[in-house]
Amino acid sequence: MKRNILLAACTLFGLLMINSGLNKFFNYMPAPPPTEDQMKIFGAMAMLKWILPLVAIVEIAGGVLMIIPRTRALAALVMLPVLAGIIVHHLTFDIAGIGIGLILFAINIWVITENKEKYMPILNR
Repeated sequence: MKRNILLAACTLFGLLMINSGLNKFFNYMPAPPPTEDQMKIFGAMAMLKWILPLVAIVEIAGGVLMIIPRTRALAALVMLPVLAGIIVHHLTFDIAGIGIGLILFAINIWVITENKEKYMPILNR
């Protein structure tokens, strides 16, 4: 039962990340109007033309890796900084929208704890 719930959670996680990454390239989901502070940040990111495509590629790759059970442990590590950025962004600018970020972060931590034996060779050096 626990395994099936984890599979469903990771599949939804992966699909959400793939969707989010693709949206950065194709802009097909409308976003609420940004605040003035958010406009400054978006302007700075627009100046760095490589940052949004990089985040989008990481989200897409991490989403695909999360869906595949064999690569899920790698996906959890790849997605951890992205999810930290999502949480910090929502804590700073949009506390009302933090719910999905916290759920995704919790799923990611669950995947990390379920795969902790795979990380031990890295930590035991």
